[in-house]
Amino acid sequence: MILHGKRKSSGAIEVDSNDYLALTGDTRITGAMREALVSGATLASGVFLHGEHPQLRLENDLATFLDAPAGVLCQSGLEANVGLLQAICDAETPVYIDYLAHMSLWQGAKLAGAPIHPFRHNDAEQLRAQVDKYGPGVIAVDSLYSTNGSRAPLVELCAVAADTGSVLVVDESHTLGIYGPDGAGLVVEENLADRVHFRTASLSKAFGGRAGFITAPDRKFADYFKMESYPAIFSSTLQPHDIAGPAAALAVIRGADQRRSRLREVGARLRNGLRHMGFDLEDSVGQIIPVLGGPEQRTMAVRDLLEEHNVFGSVFCAPATSQDRAIIRLSLHAALTDDDVDQILTACRTVRDTLGARPPVRLRRAS
Repeated sequence: MILHGKRKSSGAIEVDSNDYLALTGDTRITGAMREALVSGATLASGVFLHGEHPQLRLENDLATFLDAPAGVLCQSGLEANVGLLQAICDAETPVYIDYLAHMSLWQGAKLAGAPIHPFRHNDAEQLRAQVDKYGPGVIAVDSLYSTNGSRAPLVELCAVAADTGSVLVVDESHTLGIYGPDGAGLVVEENLADRVHFRTASLSKAFGGRAGFITAPDRKFADYFKMESYPAIFSSTLQPHDIAGPAAALAVIRGADQRRSRLREVGARLRNGLRHMGFDLEDSVGQIIPVLGGPEQRTMAVRDLLEEHNVFGSVFCAPATSQDRAIIRLSLHAALTDDDVDQILTACRTVRDTLGARPPVRLRRAS
């Protein structure tokens, strides 16, 4: 089984989660969740929440944090993307999706019955040509891509959206908490908050919670979403501890500049070392580093060699990647020590010396 490798032993270097700021177990967060958990609550659809409800307060706090007029909390990042695309698209709305964008964006467009037109990864010019051909619609991208850690050309994408009269949706799941002032994300870092129509995010990454978030252009849209999005209508809203955790994490993340700085140091050192060894990291620039496996059998061999050195990454294979292009994703975090980085580099050196730094290129037979 490609996803089942060796069991972790004591001292394992875990680079297989999305806890980028190493906040798991932070008592400021777990304490708030514990208090909320014992209080209990009656669950219902989010549209029925009014007044001073903690979920509405957190929606406002996150919107302010992200320099947005309003926002909506969802059950997960997947529900945010699926629900948003389903709520703003229909069979007459072309949807343009980067080939590497998260599957939930594709699923939302499919649920809406919208015609989908993929474009080459980070290719704003091909995107522009697609919109010129099929007409204005919705453009859906990730700000930092979860499989290879590449960064979207947000300025160029905003220009395409503005020039063509299209709506731009940016998934900030892997940049929220990591980039921008106080961790407000790449869109804010690049001063594009007023040019990106919708931002979505999973709060299960740097925030370490179980929820999703959507920025909204105004309060009316937030109310509309809760009446139109199928996940919002037909599923109960968040539990009290699911709200209390991200609410406490927001304050912690605002003051986590040192952790963000350490994460950048770790990423730069590891990328430099791997590229020096000859690994193809594609366009990775952030805390996500891909070790290309290729066919599944080779990927399992790479996984085994890494785990023999007590390094545990995440195996990504179809349908998360295309066939024969599986990877081991190294998700770095701020608690990694210099010794940990050295051990990861040693493990990867063994992979290079045993299997080669890059998977073999498969040539297509001429027809």
